Amino acid sequence: MDDRNKYEKAAGLDAPLDQALDRFAKLAKEDAKARPDTADEIIPEGQLDLVPFKKHDIRRVLHEDEWWYSVTDVIAALTGSERPRKYWADLKRQLSEKEGFYELSENIGQLPIPGADGKLYRSDVATTETLLRIIQSVPSPRAEPFKRWLAKVGYERIQEIQDPEIAIKRAILTYQIQGRTDDWIEKRIRSIVARKELTSEWKKRGVKEGQEYAMLTNVISENTFGMHTQRHKKYKGLAKAHNLRDHMTDLELILTMLGETSTKEIAQRRDARGYFQNYQAANTGGRIAGTARREIESQTGRPVVSKQNFLGSKKRQSDPTLLTSKPKRD
Repeated sequence: MDDRNKYEKAAGLDAPLDQALDRFAKLAKEDAKARPDTADEIIPEGQLDLVPFKKHDIRRVLHEDEWWYSVTDVIAALTGSERPRKYWADLKRQLSEKEGFYELSENIGQLPIPGADGKLYRSDVATTETLLRIIQSVPSPRAEPFKRWLAKVGYERIQEIQDPEIAIKRAILTYQIQGRTDDWIEKRIRSIVARKELTSEWKKRGVKEGQEYAMLTNVISENTFGMHTQRHKKYKGLAKAHNLRDHMTDLELILTMLGETSTKEIAQRRDARGYFQNYQAANTGGRIAGTARREIESQTGRPVVSKQNFLGSKKRQSDPTLLTSKPKRD
């Protein structure tokens, strides 16, 4: 479709991907020099991930810049038990009788991670250090291989902070494992680059990180999709911990990039300073993407904003009927 190609070009999708990744790496390294204690934005707080150990998938979630692993997944991988929750409950009772378990239990957290049905449940999680102590109490021939695996995947986080390109490559691999298409993956990676360029621009122009970034993002989203980001998440059936952009369709990603890239260009052209002037730029950038959305909808006869997400089966992910119900607008 000619219109779609036009919007892809405006969003920067016509530029070579390797050039976009070079820009991302440069900006990330500049941020790291300015704020060495801040992790790159590839893996945000609350990010959910699956990492394979032999034939088992270990769920983990990023919390306070550290990976926390599902304890029951680790137990299942180590023991092969079909009832890892019971095994873990029994092990905790045994450990509670031993001296020093109280200190260990203090380091076991509870964070929301997805179950088999895709819903989030608060589950026992532990960091690499705590897991290594738990493993000592599990009789298993897999204990030593698992320790080496755990040390490796734990170290990857440090590598990603030091070299943003590694984080990009790992993100691509994660999306491939999840069964995403190559075309979608490329758009998702480009959307990460576009977001990084926008937030770096905001930082230069005196916008405060955190709440002001979130408010400006909502301004772009409201004008682009007719709904703010939390409502967009709710419409897709996502929980608070989910990353909305990881569940966007190709068109949603293109329009998100268009809105954010337009906002960046407008802020530069106007030399916007502070929150209010950048609010005006975000409002204009979002309206540009919103106009594109309405034009696409008028040509296709269906809404761009979709209930589609990647929580269900592959059949559900590709079901075109999920694109037919029209969301309410604000």
